[in-house]
Amino acid sequence: MRREGREMVSQTEGQFLTLHEYVKFARNKVTPDIWDYLIGGTETETSVRRNRLGIETLAFRPRVLRDVSKIDATGRFLGRSIRLPVALAPVGSLESLSPGGAATAAKAAEAFNVPTIVSSVTPQPILDDVAKSKGPRVFQLYVRGDQAWQDEQVRKAEDAGYDMFCLTVDTAIYSRRERDIAKRFIKPWRQRAIGMDFQAALNWSHVAHYKKHHRLPLILKGIATAEDALMAVEHGVDTVYVSNHGGRQLDHGRGSIEVLPEVVSAVAGRAKVWVDGGFYRGSDVVKAVALGAELVALGRLYCYGLAADGEAGVEGVLALLENEMISAMGLLGVPSLAQLGPHCLHTAAPTNLPGVHSAFPLLNLADPGY
Repeated sequence: MRREGREMVSQTEGQFLTLHEYVKFARNKVTPDIWDYLIGGTETETSVRRNRLGIETLAFRPRVLRDVSKIDATGRFLGRSIRLPVALAPVGSLESLSPGGAATAAKAAEAFNVPTIVSSVTPQPILDDVAKSKGPRVFQLYVRGDQAWQDEQVRKAEDAGYDMFCLTVDTAIYSRRERDIAKRFIKPWRQRAIGMDFQAALNWSHVAHYKKHHRLPLILKGIATAEDALMAVEHGVDTVYVSNHGGRQLDHGRGSIEVLPEVVSAVAGRAKVWVDGGFYRGSDVVKAVALGAELVALGRLYCYGLAADGEAGVEGVLALLENEMISAMGLLGVPSLAQLGPHCLHTAAPTNLPGVHSAFPLLNLADPGY
């Protein structure tokens, strides 16, 4: 996507001109088991719906007669400019969507100049390919060993050139994902999840150990309260990552964007704040930035692009997201992310029944022609 004057010029080729078309195409390419894994949550899937409900109950307060002839939607990552304030969230099953998996996603992220967060449960050959990427990268760890094992994972990430290290902290127990259980679907990558007792034992002493012995900036992913955000800051954590695992861990949780203001307040500028959870549109990203997020991580959204069209699909999704962000910012009267704030938002009743695809009202997966 390039910008010429006030006109957005799309470089998207082929049939993908809206984000929901990627969703449709992805559904037709993956198996039913993989599709259910991708879109599903835990038990009643209440947390999945609340992610969208929280976003959809925020309306904009647009200002007019502002000069928006030049709009800057670039974000920041470790002090350097990135094309958008977004990253690709860690997903351990990407090879089930496209043969290159995380390596393909990393290539797209590098080309677009946004960070990718790579899951530790990615198969080693693909991790080796990811290591060849020169784009901004974060290594995310599920703990599967003792302290010595954890230290070794950090050293490997440093040697591979990762910019940051991320501990996921909301997976002490592997949740009951009933879409999979009801179909007796055992995911191949789930079979690799041995040693989960170490994840269950993870505590603040491990965070203190990390900060004492390692140099890579540390992210804690899965913070869902102001209390834990404050604890993170007190332990010197560099980035507090608000997440409910896409609604895939604790059922009946709050939507991530509902949690975001209290975390931003608790952190009080002493660490960066990232967020994920149901963000599918450019306007969603704008709302999160207005509430204090430095960066919004995309999960299912880029997975749809990857499944639909590989590397080009991920880039295409990001390009459309950029187009939507610039449109929203221009119509809000806000030419740069720095001018966004809570004053841009107002609580309003949702207009759609919240769900994993409620951001795409034109999507009809049952109708080939929709």
